[in-house]
Amino acid sequence: MPREHWAAFAEEGTHLQRYASRFNAVEINSSFYRPHLPKTYARWAQSVPSVFRFSVKVPKRITHELRLQGCATALDEFLEQCLHLEQKLGCLLVQLPPSLRYEPALATGFFTALRQRFAGAVVLEPRHPSWLDAEAMLLDMQIGRVNADPAVIDPGAGWQGVQYWRLHGSPRIYHSAYGPQRVQAYARLLEASAAAGVPTWCIFDNTASGHAVMDALLMVNSEHLVMPHAAPLSQ
Repeated sequence: MPREHWAAFAEEGTHLQRYASRFNAVEINSSFYRPHLPKTYARWAQSVPSVFRFSVKVPKRITHELRLQGCATALDEFLEQCLHLEQKLGCLLVQLPPSLRYEPALATGFFTALRQRFAGAVVLEPRHPSWLDAEAMLLDMQIGRVNADPAVIDPGAGWQGVQYWRLHGSPRIYHSAYGPQRVQAYARLLEASAAAGVPTWCIFDNTASGHAVMDALLMVNSEHLVMPHAAPLSQ
């Protein structure tokens, strides 16, 4: 986290422990690029409060290299690692490459394999418009749809059992700040979702110019927002 925001967090502890003194969830983005040892996930889980939850991004080996095909072994390896978060594993994030079209048989096979191994919350961030045709399959598999900003495609209705916002920054992706007014607007959306009893996440991914932490602090301090499982910052 940027040095100018250090005073907003606990003075002692690891980076994660200090982060968890203000926020109650985090998206682990590094799992997309490289595996982490089971003992690393277990250490992270042990270092945060009992109410804290982790969202873990599914590896690009599965989504971008294998492209959801023949990935049973890769799924097993990934889950064997991140399931060491135990009850603090709140969600899995599946982000697809823009070139990956929706093919019903392939998608059904992948999500069936995932559901055979993991019963918890899963959200999908597709980036090819053909995935708008996947609504019935996602409802059947109970897979939520990511509400992304800026939106690459219409998120569709999807399964409403989990709500997951990923705010990448707009108009300049990864760089633009959201600021008080836009954060307040999102806070109202999140509040309505949480009030309906839906597990609700919000990730600020506008990290390139250091705005994510400030926007996340604005979110948790919002007078409109009292909710569980808000994840304001990527890690």
